[in-house]
Amino acid sequence: MASDRHITVSEASRPVLPRHAKLKYDETRKVWVILAPERILAPDEIAVEVLQLCDGVRCVADMVDSLAQKYAAPREAIATDVVAMLQDLADKGFLTEAREKTS
Repeated sequence: MASDRHITVSEASRPVLPRHAKLKYDETRKVWVILAPERILAPDEIAVEVLQLCDGVRCVADMVDSLAQKYAAPREAIATDVVAMLQDLADKGFLTEAREKTS
């Protein structure tokens, strides 16, 4: 497999967890984790909230709008943080871009 699957996250991106990664709640540890082959990541509460919006349908701009409204926070600050967080996860292989054809 080529490692050029890395994406550049922008507000137009429609990020989604890749097929090999799953966001799950670990009942034992009482924490959300991303499970991937031979890797595990425990994102913080805010990251979990953002990841739950990564359904491959919503674009990052829609996620930012929703979070800015929910937290009554400046949109620009949320956009900067969300794009940076998603880019970091994409660089680590925990996010990919949704395909144009979603059937």
